[in-house]
Amino acid sequence: MSTKAEQYDVIRKPIITEKSTMASEHGAVVFEVAIDSTKPQIKEAVEGLFGVKVKAVNTTITKGKVKRFRGQLGKRKDVKKAYVTLEEGNTIDVTTGL
Repeated sequence: MSTKAEQYDVIRKPIITEKSTMASEHGAVVFEVAIDSTKPQIKEAVEGLFGVKVKAVNTTITKGKVKRFRGQLGKRKDVKKAYVTLEEGNTIDVTTGL
């Protein structure tokens, strides 16, 4: 089992958007995760940190856009999101972290 510090390295922050709120109605929670993390690592981290049972983990990588920063061309970082589906009866309130 990995330590709490490693679990916090895997899961960066919850994502609260209109789409993630709609997913939460179906028992899913959306997290921004480390770009090199795997689905088993994400499952273990969520179960360890929040004390819930995970049913499935779906991931997506969003490529960073090219934008202008102070007139210079720059690139936003790539972001990996994890859609974590929880077993029936398990919930995570991302606003309080419980």
